Amino acid sequence: MADRAKGIPVAKEGIPFIAGGALLTLGCWVAGWVGLTCLMGSLTVFTAWFFRNPARTIPQGKNLIVSPGDGTVVAVEEEFEHRFLKEPSVRISIFLNVFNVHINRMPVEGIVQDVVYTPGQFMAANRPEASAGNEQNALMLRRSDGKKILCVQIAGLIARRIVCWVVPGEQVEKGERFGLIRFGSRMDVYLPQNSAIQVKVGAKVKGGSSILAELLCVEHS
Repeated sequence: MADRAKGIPVAKEGIPFIAGGALLTLGCWVAGWVGLTCLMGSLTVFTAWFFRNPARTIPQGKNLIVSPGDGTVVAVEEEFEHRFLKEPSVRISIFLNVFNVHINRMPVEGIVQDVVYTPGQFMAANRPEASAGNEQNALMLRRSDGKKILCVQIAGLIARRIVCWVVPGEQVEKGERFGLIRFGSRMDVYLPQNSAIQVKVGAKVKGGSSILAELLCVEHS
Protein backbone atom coordinates (compact mmCIF):
# COMPACT_ATOMS: atom_id res chain seq x y z
CA MET A 1 0.00 0.00 0.00
CA ALA A 2 1.27 3.48 -0.81
CA ASP A 3 1.66 5.81 2.19
CA ARG A 4 -1.46 7.94 1.78
CA ALA A 5 -0.19 10.83 3.90
CA LYS A 6 3.37 11.02 2.57
CA GLY A 7 4.52 14.43 1.44
CA ILE A 8 1.66 16.50 2.83
CA PRO A 9 2.39 18.96 5.68
CA VAL A 10 -0.82 18.29 7.67
CA ALA A 11 -3.27 15.41 7.89
CA LYS A 12 -6.19 15.94 5.49
CA GLU A 13 -8.61 15.39 8.40
CA GLY A 14 -7.33 18.62 9.94
CA ILE A 15 -7.97 20.82 6.90
CA PRO A 16 -11.66 21.59 7.72
CA PHE A 17 -10.67 22.66 11.26
CA ILE A 18 -7.79 24.82 9.99
CA ALA A 19 -9.89 26.38 7.23
CA GLY A 20 -12.75 27.09 9.65
CA GLY A 21 -10.39 28.73 12.12
CA ALA A 22 -8.82 30.82 9.37
CA LEU A 23 -12.24 32.06 8.22
CA LEU A 24 -13.26 32.98 11.77
CA THR A 25 -9.95 34.80 12.24
CA LEU A 26 -10.52 36.74 9.03
CA GLY A 27 -14.07 37.59 10.06
CA CYS A 28 -12.89 38.91 13.43
CA TRP A 29 -10.20 41.00 11.72
CA VAL A 30 -12.70 42.49 9.25
CA ALA A 31 -15.03 43.31 12.15
CA GLY A 32 -12.20 45.08 13.94
CA TRP A 33 -12.20 42.76 16.96
CA VAL A 34 -8.50 42.78 17.74
CA GLY A 35 -8.65 40.56 20.82
CA LEU A 36 -10.78 37.91 19.14
CA THR A 37 -8.62 38.08 16.02
CA CYS A 38 -5.52 37.27 18.09
CA LEU A 39 -7.34 34.49 19.94
CA MET A 40 -8.78 32.85 16.84
CA GLY A 41 -5.49 33.24 15.00
CA SER A 42 -3.64 31.50 17.83
CA LEU A 43 -6.17 28.66 17.90
CA THR A 44 -5.88 28.23 14.14
CA VAL A 45 -2.11 28.06 14.32
CA PHE A 46 -2.31 25.51 17.15
CA THR A 47 -4.78 23.41 15.16
CA ALA A 48 -2.48 23.37 12.13
CA TRP A 49 0.42 22.41 14.40
CA PHE A 50 -1.65 19.63 16.03
CA PHE A 51 -2.36 18.02 12.65
CA ARG A 52 1.27 18.35 11.50
CA ASN A 53 2.65 15.42 9.52
CA PRO A 54 6.45 15.35 9.79
CA ALA A 55 8.68 13.01 7.81
CA ARG A 56 10.56 10.39 9.81
CA THR A 57 13.64 8.24 9.22
CA ILE A 58 12.56 4.62 9.66
CA PRO A 59 15.15 2.33 11.32
CA GLN A 60 16.25 -0.55 9.13
CA GLY A 61 16.32 -4.07 10.51
CA LYS A 62 13.87 -6.86 9.79
CA ASN A 63 13.06 -7.61 13.43
CA LEU A 64 12.90 -4.07 14.81
CA ILE A 65 9.56 -2.83 16.15
CA VAL A 66 9.07 0.93 15.90
CA SER A 67 6.73 3.15 17.87
CA PRO A 68 3.29 3.64 16.29
CA GLY A 69 3.04 7.13 17.73
CA ASP A 70 4.72 10.07 19.44
CA GLY A 71 4.40 10.35 23.20
CA THR A 72 5.45 8.92 26.55
CA VAL A 73 5.65 5.23 27.43
CA VAL A 74 3.25 4.75 30.35
CA ALA A 75 3.31 0.95 30.64
CA VAL A 76 5.47 -2.05 29.73
CA GLU A 77 3.69 -5.11 31.03
CA GLU A 78 3.42 -8.83 30.38
CA GLU A 79 -0.16 -10.01 30.08
CA PHE A 80 -2.40 -12.50 28.31
CA GLU A 81 -4.00 -10.76 25.33
CA HIS A 82 -7.38 -12.53 25.22
CA ARG A 83 -9.24 -10.68 22.46
CA PHE A 84 -7.13 -11.13 19.34
CA LEU A 85 -3.75 -12.75 19.94
CA LYS A 86 -5.10 -15.15 22.59
CA GLU A 87 -1.63 -15.74 23.98
CA PRO A 88 0.86 -14.27 26.47
CA SER A 89 2.33 -10.99 25.22
CA VAL A 90 4.11 -7.80 26.22
CA ARG A 91 2.00 -4.65 26.08
CA ILE A 92 3.71 -1.29 25.52
CA SER A 93 1.37 1.66 26.07
CA ILE A 94 2.16 5.14 24.73
CA PHE A 95 0.27 8.23 25.88
CA LEU A 96 -0.11 11.07 23.36
CA ASN A 97 -0.95 14.48 24.78
CA VAL A 98 -2.34 17.38 22.75
CA PHE A 99 1.18 18.64 22.00
CA ASN A 100 2.38 15.40 20.38
CA VAL A 101 2.20 14.49 16.70
CA HIS A 102 -0.98 12.42 16.30
CA ILE A 103 -0.26 10.66 13.02
CA ASN A 104 -0.08 6.90 13.68
CA ARG A 105 2.49 4.64 12.00
CA MET A 106 2.87 0.91 11.44
CA PRO A 107 5.17 -0.76 14.00
CA VAL A 108 6.13 -3.55 11.56
CA GLU A 109 5.82 -4.53 7.93
CA GLY A 110 3.34 -7.22 6.93
CA ILE A 111 -0.29 -7.88 6.11
CA VAL A 112 -3.22 -6.23 7.87
CA GLN A 113 -5.03 -9.37 8.97
CA ASP A 114 -7.94 -7.66 10.72
CA VAL A 115 -9.24 -4.22 11.76
CA VAL A 116 -11.79 -4.12 14.59
CA TYR A 117 -13.45 -0.96 15.91
CA THR A 118 -14.91 -1.09 19.43
CA PRO A 119 -17.02 1.75 20.88
CA GLY A 120 -16.39 2.66 24.49
CA GLN A 121 -15.79 5.34 27.09
CA PHE A 122 -13.54 8.41 26.96
CA MET A 123 -11.49 8.13 30.14
CA ALA A 124 -8.11 9.87 30.38
CA ALA A 125 -5.87 7.84 28.06
CA ASN A 126 -3.00 7.65 30.56
CA ARG A 127 -5.13 5.63 32.99
CA PRO A 128 -4.50 1.84 32.98
CA GLU A 129 -8.18 0.99 32.51
CA ALA A 130 -8.28 2.96 29.24
CA SER A 131 -6.79 -0.06 27.43
CA ALA A 132 -9.96 -2.05 27.97
CA GLY A 133 -12.69 0.55 28.51
CA ASN A 134 -12.14 3.34 25.98
CA GLU A 135 -13.27 3.64 22.37
CA GLN A 136 -10.61 1.92 20.27
CA ASN A 137 -9.57 0.49 16.93
CA ALA A 138 -7.42 -2.65 16.82
CA LEU A 139 -5.17 -3.65 13.92
CA MET A 140 -3.88 -7.22 13.75
CA LEU A 141 -0.66 -7.32 11.72
CA ARG A 142 0.94 -10.53 10.46
CA ARG A 143 4.57 -10.56 9.33
CA SER A 144 5.90 -12.80 6.57
CA ASP A 145 7.38 -15.15 9.21
CA GLY A 146 3.93 -15.61 10.74
CA LYS A 147 4.53 -13.52 13.87
CA LYS A 148 1.58 -11.35 14.87
CA ILE A 149 1.66 -7.82 16.30
CA LEU A 150 -1.43 -6.12 17.67
CA CYS A 151 -1.60 -2.32 17.44
CA VAL A 152 -4.52 -0.53 19.13
CA GLN A 153 -5.59 3.10 18.66
CA ILE A 154 -7.34 4.27 21.84
CA ALA A 155 -9.37 7.45 22.22
CA GLY A 156 -8.74 9.67 25.25
CA LEU A 157 -10.58 12.18 27.41
CA ILE A 158 -10.67 14.82 24.67
CA ALA A 159 -10.23 12.64 21.59
CA ARG A 160 -13.56 11.62 20.10
CA ARG A 161 -12.53 10.51 16.63
CA ILE A 162 -10.31 7.61 15.61
CA VAL A 163 -9.22 7.60 11.96
CA CYS A 164 -7.83 4.51 10.24
CA TRP A 165 -6.91 4.41 6.56
CA VAL A 166 -6.19 0.68 6.11
CA VAL A 167 -8.42 -2.36 5.65
CA PRO A 168 -7.84 -6.11 6.06
CA GLY A 169 -5.70 -7.66 3.35
CA GLU A 170 -3.48 -4.65 2.69
CA GLN A 171 0.30 -4.99 2.60
CA VAL A 172 1.96 -2.33 4.77
CA GLU A 173 5.50 -1.20 5.47
CA LYS A 174 7.15 -0.46 8.80
CA GLY A 175 6.80 3.24 9.67
CA GLU A 176 4.02 3.79 7.13
CA ARG A 177 1.27 6.19 8.22
CA PHE A 178 -2.06 4.48 8.79
CA GLY A 179 -4.29 6.94 10.67
CA LEU A 180 -4.60 9.38 13.55
CA ILE A 181 -6.57 10.17 16.70
CA ARG A 182 -7.79 13.69 17.36
CA PHE A 183 -6.77 15.69 20.43
CA GLY A 184 -5.11 13.40 22.98
CA SER A 185 -5.00 9.61 22.89
CA ARG A 186 -3.08 6.40 23.46
CA MET A 187 -1.44 3.64 21.43
CA ASP A 188 -1.05 0.08 22.74
CA VAL A 189 1.27 -2.41 21.04
CA TYR A 190 1.19 -6.11 21.92
CA LEU A 191 4.36 -8.03 21.10
CA PRO A 192 5.45 -11.68 21.41
CA GLN A 193 6.47 -12.52 24.97
CA ASN A 194 10.10 -13.22 24.07
CA SER A 195 10.68 -9.80 22.47
CA ALA A 196 13.73 -7.80 23.56
CA ILE A 197 12.16 -4.60 24.89
CA GLN A 198 14.21 -1.43 24.28
CA VAL A 199 12.14 1.14 26.22
CA LYS A 200 11.08 1.76 29.81
CA VAL A 201 8.20 3.60 31.43
CA GLY A 202 8.76 7.34 31.10
CA ALA A 203 10.65 7.11 27.79
CA LYS A 204 9.79 9.69 25.12
CA VAL A 205 9.24 8.09 21.71
CA LYS A 206 8.54 9.24 18.16
CA GLY A 207 6.28 7.44 15.73
CA GLY A 208 8.12 5.53 13.03
CA SER A 209 11.62 6.36 14.25
CA SER A 210 11.91 5.19 17.88
CA ILE A 211 12.66 1.49 18.41
CA LEU A 212 10.38 -0.17 20.98
CA ALA A 213 11.70 -3.72 20.76
CA GLU A 214 13.40 -6.36 18.70
CA LEU A 215 11.75 -9.65 17.82
CA LEU A 216 13.93 -12.59 18.79
CA CYS A 217 14.25 -15.61 16.53
CA VAL A 218 13.40 -18.86 18.25
CA GLU A 219 15.63 -21.76 17.33
CA HIS A 220 13.84 -25.09 16.86
CA SER A 221 15.79 -28.25 17.63
